[in-house]
Amino acid sequence: QVQLVESGGGLVQPGGSLRLSCAASGSIFSINVMGWYRQPPGKQRELVATINSGGRTNYADSVKGRFTISRDNAKGTVSLQINSLKPEDTAVYYCYCKLYGPDYWGQGTQVTVSS
Repeated sequence: QVQLVESGGGLVQPGGSLRLSCAASGSIFSINVMGWYRQPPGKQRELVATINSGGRTNYADSVKGRFTISRDNAKGTVSLQINSLKPEDTAVYYCYCKLYGPDYWGQGTQVTVSS
C-alpha cells in the first residue's frame, strides 16, 4: 500500500519556473517506477516524465529540455523541476508510482501558467 501527496503547484508567469514534489508513504521500498502525469483542461491525462528505481528517465517530447525529474529512493520522494513554463503547461499534475503490481496516484496539484 502506498499513499502519494503532491505539493508545489500554483500560479506562475510564462517563462517562470516551478518545482513539484511528491512524497510517498507506505511500502516505498517496493516502488518500481515513479513519475508525473498531467491533465490539461478538457483533455485526457498524459505522461510528463517517469523515473525507475535505477534512475532511468523518460520524458514526453513536449517537455524535454524544460522539465527534469528526480527521485530519492530512500525517502520515497519524486520531484519535477519545471523551467520555461508555457501557458500550455497549465494542468493538474498527478504524482504516480507503480509497484510490482498495482499503480497508485496522488490527488493532483494545480499548475496555472498565466500573465
